[in-house]
Amino acid sequence: MPKFDLVKYGIAVKNILRNAEPAILYEQALKRGEGQIVASGALATRSGQKTGRSPKDKRIVDMAPSNANVWWGDVNIKLTEKTFLVNRQRAIDFLNTRDQLYVMDGFAGWDPKYRIKVRIICLNAYHALFMHNMLIRPDAEQLQNFGEPDYTIFNAGLFPANPLTSEMSSSTSVDLSFERGEFVILGTQYAGEMKKGVFTIMNYLMPKQGVMSMHCSANEGKGGDVSLFFGLSGTGKTTLSADPQRALIGDDEHCWSDDGVFNIEGGCYAKCINLSKEGEPEIYQAIRYGSVLENVIFDEHTRTVDYSSQAITENTRCSYPVEFIPNAKIPCVAKHPKNVIFLTCDAFGVLPPVAKLTPDQAMFHFISGYTAKVAGTEMGVKEPEATFSACFGAAFMVWHPTKYAELLAAKIAQTGAQAWLVNTGWSGGGYGVGKRMSLRYTRAILDAIHDGSLAKAKTTTEKTFGFELPASCMNVPSELLDPKNTWADKTAFDAKLKDLAARFVKNFQKYQDQASDKIRAAAPRI
Repeated sequence: MPKFDLVKYGIAVKNILRNAEPAILYEQALKRGEGQIVASGALATRSGQKTGRSPKDKRIVDMAPSNANVWWGDVNIKLTEKTFLVNRQRAIDFLNTRDQLYVMDGFAGWDPKYRIKVRIICLNAYHALFMHNMLIRPDAEQLQNFGEPDYTIFNAGLFPANPLTSEMSSSTSVDLSFERGEFVILGTQYAGEMKKGVFTIMNYLMPKQGVMSMHCSANEGKGGDVSLFFGLSGTGKTTLSADPQRALIGDDEHCWSDDGVFNIEGGCYAKCINLSKEGEPEIYQAIRYGSVLENVIFDEHTRTVDYSSQAITENTRCSYPVEFIPNAKIPCVAKHPKNVIFLTCDAFGVLPPVAKLTPDQAMFHFISGYTAKVAGTEMGVKEPEATFSACFGAAFMVWHPTKYAELLAAKIAQTGAQAWLVNTGWSGGGYGVGKRMSLRYTRAILDAIHDGSLAKAKTTTEKTFGFELPASCMNVPSELLDPKNTWADKTAFDAKLKDLAARFVKNFQKYQDQASDKIRAAAPRI
């Protein structure tokens, strides 16, 4: 096989490691001071100053024909092609200063009908290992016949963008050109930018083919029934999909085509804060040789990781191949889902632990993408903060949210899938008064959804949101199913419920002009 080079990109570096095995990337990372091996065998790394994504620094090139389809605004910020090329050249110039570079060629999308070829060019061995985990790994024959990629990511994140360059907001810039099929990273070494860059690309390409791209996890029961789990960070998307009784299809990014569901990724990217062997055994055991840990604290002598530590960041993470989960389904494809589950962590404590949704309510809550984050408590407990992220992943959506909602509506109508809202947040009062919903009860609710008993349960209609609340659920105290029952102060519950409903209505105003009458009618009544 001829020696691999990057000359066509203007990169003259001679020493290129392409699709190196994890053992080689471990050696390289250790030799270059990029990480250390912890007791479990995982490679522990630091991402530098940035310990999370930089959504305000993400840009999309404003060019025809893609610009007619992009939902421009705070999420998708315009960039001229001239500035993109300036940043691209800055990245290539820096890559050319290195003595060695790494290339990872892989696929996004397990269904061969829709998969794309992605090339990562980076200067860190641990970034190559991270994407070795997160992309679908080609076998020897596929790699030999890989050809030209559909999209190339230039990761020069160690080098900053010039903040004085036109259209830059800081020394970090994450830029995507659909027309060039290129993605440039400057000023951040956070590995998640590559992963979510690929997701953003798929979120543009798939709807053009009538395929719904989704920020969700997915698993499959022994009878072949599939469930999707939508939810923002902290709602339990990864934890609840890693069910020992069900096969994992994937933990974060999927597509729903006319043929069924398929995972976009070859790996998982789990949050590690407060991870325990008892609470999340599948994820805990997956953190071993071949995994990449980001920004965790560990004992220098025993190399045991302290998963409770937030010394660097609360956003501690681990990437690992999906097959590290014992019951992963390989290949990661499945039939049409039977249940679509929207997870929310309601820190106000007024949403029910489970509600059965009509198709129109499903569209409304999908577009809303609600959860509530707990405010900082350094100066005492503060009010939770309501967070709305369209389609449970607005930061990665390229089209207007109603585009994805229409696709979801069509898929639900086509398959008869049942939508549910599951609250993993507080009960008996908001944060600081009530208690967090027991994981045991949430898992019991999901078991009842999966075995079909909850769909058959008698329901009562909640008046403000119009939810259908099941009257009973196996292994869940019946008083928990109506959240008002758990509050000592019923008047305070009513006030907080109306307050949250008003927040939903206000948030939805930005989508009303493109939403159908049926979706608008599914809004809360205030």
